[in-house]
Amino acid sequence: MNFKTHPWSKSFLLGTAALLSISYTSFAHAQSNDAEVVVDPIVIDGEQDKSTAISPVNGYVAQKTSAGSKTDTPISEVPQSVSVIGREEMDDRGATKIDEALRYTPGVYTQPFGPDSDTNWIFIRGFQATATGVYMDGLQNYSYGFGGFYVDSYNLERVEVLRGASSVLYGGANPGGLVNYVSKRPTGDRLRHVDASVTDTGKMSTGIDFSDRLSNVAAYRLSGIISDGDGSTDFSEGFKGSIAPSFTWTPNDTTSLTILTNYTFMDETHNGGAFLPYTGTVVDAPFGKIDPDSNFTEPGLDKYLRRQYSAGYELSHDINDNLTFRQNLRVGRAEIHEVSLYAYGYDSYSATPTGSNYDLSRINFEHRTTVNTIGLDNQLEQKFDTGFLNHTLMGGIDYKRYDMDQVQLSGSATTINAVNPVYDASAQGARSSYIDQDLVMNQVGFYAQDQIRFGDGWLTTLNGRYDYLSTKSEGTTEYDSTEGEWSGRAGLAYLFDNGLTPYASVSSSFNPVLDTTNDGALMQPETGQQYEVGLKYAPTSFDALFTVAMFDLTRQNVVTGSGVNKSQLGEVNSKGLEFEAKTNLTRNLKLTASFTAMAGEITKDNDATTVGKTPYLFPERQAALAVDYTFDQGVLDGITLGGGARYQGATWADNANKYKVPSATVYDAKIGYAIDNMWGVDLNVTNLFDKTYVAGCQTEFSCGYAEGRTALLKLHVNW
Repeated sequence: MNFKTHPWSKSFLLGTAALLSISYTSFAHAQSNDAEVVVDPIVIDGEQDKSTAISPVNGYVAQKTSAGSKTDTPISEVPQSVSVIGREEMDDRGATKIDEALRYTPGVYTQPFGPDSDTNWIFIRGFQATATGVYMDGLQNYSYGFGGFYVDSYNLERVEVLRGASSVLYGGANPGGLVNYVSKRPTGDRLRHVDASVTDTGKMSTGIDFSDRLSNVAAYRLSGIISDGDGSTDFSEGFKGSIAPSFTWTPNDTTSLTILTNYTFMDETHNGGAFLPYTGTVVDAPFGKIDPDSNFTEPGLDKYLRRQYSAGYELSHDINDNLTFRQNLRVGRAEIHEVSLYAYGYDSYSATPTGSNYDLSRINFEHRTTVNTIGLDNQLEQKFDTGFLNHTLMGGIDYKRYDMDQVQLSGSATTINAVNPVYDASAQGARSSYIDQDLVMNQVGFYAQDQIRFGDGWLTTLNGRYDYLSTKSEGTTEYDSTEGEWSGRAGLAYLFDNGLTPYASVSSSFNPVLDTTNDGALMQPETGQQYEVGLKYAPTSFDALFTVAMFDLTRQNVVTGSGVNKSQLGEVNSKGLEFEAKTNLTRNLKLTASFTAMAGEITKDNDATTVGKTPYLFPERQAALAVDYTFDQGVLDGITLGGGARYQGATWADNANKYKVPSATVYDAKIGYAIDNMWGVDLNVTNLFDKTYVAGCQTEFSCGYAEGRTALLKLHVNW
C-alpha cells in the first residue's frame, strides 16, 4: 500500500491539517485576550517546570518520564520514542481498561481479539507485549501461561509507552517496547472524589479517590473501584473490585518514602467473543455471519475467579546535592481459577462448515494458577563534571523472581450450533490435567547509564547491562538452566533552544523463552536489535509535544514449528514510521493525533513458504485523531464536546498470508457538563455507529469481533 495515494490517508491528513488550522486560529485569538488562555510555560525566568515523571499530567501533554531512563527525564531527552497517557486523557476517552486507553497511541495495537475483561492485550511495533512488556512503577509484571497480574486503570495516574528494545534498562522484555503503569499516590493536596457510572448493558461502577495530608511530613491516598453487571455478549457478567491505599512520608527535604498497596478481586463469566473461525466472522459462512453477541461457553460451568495482592515501597534519599540513592520494591501474589468452553472451528475441528452442519467444536478448558513475585531495584545516581562534559551517571542492581504453580486441564465437550446455540452443562466431560508444573525464574541485572551533556546542546546517552538468569521447572515439563545476557543502548541528541530535538539511537534486547528443544533443554532467549532516528518538538509558545520516529527492529531466536520440527530458527523484522501530536492548544482545547506506517516481514522460518510474508496480527497502517473542547462562557458554559476517529489497517490471519482481515474506521464521541470542578456528568460513546468488524485473527480458527457501540454515563462529585 502506498500511503501517499491511499484515500483514507489523504482524508486523515487533510482533516488533521484543517483541524490544526482551526485550532491555531482559536489559539491566536485567545492570545489576544489574556483572560481566555492559560499557557503552562516550561521555563519561567530560568525556573524549570516542577512536573515529575510520576505527577499528574497537565491536560494531554506530559513533560517528563522515567520509562526511558529510570531517572526523572524530559521526554524530549530520551533517545527513543515515548508516549504518555495521563489520567485526564483516559477519562476524556471514557477508557475503563488500559488497552482502551492506548487506542490512540502510535505503534500500539490493542484488543486484537476484541474486548477481554480480564486481560489487557497489547502489541507494540508488531510484537506482543501482553506477557513480557508490562511494568508497574518501573518493576515488571511478568506473565507466563495464565499466571499474571491484572491492573485496573482506575488506580493509575498515567500510562507510559516506551517503544523499541529496552532490555538495557529492565532486563528481559518484549523487543517491540514496554508499557509502564504509574500508580496514583498522595498528591500533598486535599482530594475528595466520588463517581458512579453505568453502561448501556447495565454494568454499574462506583469509584472513590481520596487524598490529604496527615501532617507536615505524611500524606495518604485511597483509590478504588467496584463494578457489577452484564457484559456485551450473552451471559457475560461479573463483579470486579480493586482498592489501592498509598502513603508517603517525607521527614525532610532529602528523604521520601512512598508505600503502595493493592487488592483486586474478580468473579466473572467470560464474554465468549474470541476464538471464532475466520469463515463466519471475516467472510460469510453458508449461514452468513456469527452473531457478535453470541457466547459459546457453558454458562452453567463458566467461571473466572481472581484474588490478587501486592505491596511495595519507593525510597529516595539525597546523600548530598549530587548523589541520590533510590530503592523500589514490590511483592505480589495472584490466585486464578478459570473454567471456560470455547469454540475451535466447526464440527470435527474443521475451518469451514460441512454442508448444512453449522455446529462448532469446543474445547473444555480449566486451569488453577498461583503466582508469587518479587521485584527489587536499587539505584545510585551521581551528577558530576569532567572538563566540559556534564554527567548524570546511574548504576544499579535489580532482582526479579517469578514463582508459578499451574495445573491445566481439559475434557470432552459437545458441539454447539453457531446460529442457534443450545446449552447443556451436564453433557460436558470431566476434565483431567495435561500440565502440572512448578516454575521458578530468577533474574539479577547489573546496569549503568551515563547521560552526558556537552557543547551547549548535545546529549549522549550510553547504557550497558548484564543479566544472570536462573530457571527451573518441575512436573510435566522439567528443565534447570542458568545463563547470562548482555544488552546495551547508545543515543545521541541535540537540544535546540526553540524546542527541536533530533536524535538517533541503537539498542538491543533479550527475552527468556520458557520452552524446550526436542531433547528437553531450555531454549535460548530471544534477542532483538533496533535502530531508531527521530525528531521531538516541544514548542516554547504553547503547550505541546510533537514526535516523529523511524525505526528498524529485528527479533531473533523466534520459536517456529511444532513437535519434531520445532526450533529457534525464526526471525522477524519490523520497520516503520510513527508520528504523534499531543497539545493543550488553549485552556479549553486539547488535541491528540497519531499515525503509524509499518512493514513486517518474516525473514527466517522452518516453513519456507512464510519467508518474506507479513506476520499475523500486524497492522501495517494505523491512525487516530481526537479533540476535546470545553466552553467557558455564555449559555454553553461548562459543556464539553469531544470526539475521535480511529483507523486500523488490514491484517493477516495467518503467516502464509492467505486469509486477510479487512481494515476498519470507527468513531468515538463525548459530551459532558461540569460546574466549577465540583460536580459533573459525562457521556462517552465508543464505536458511535456500531460498526461490526473483526479486530484480528491468530490463525484461521481464532478470530475476535471488535467492541461494538458502547455507552458509558458517569457522574462525579468533588469536594
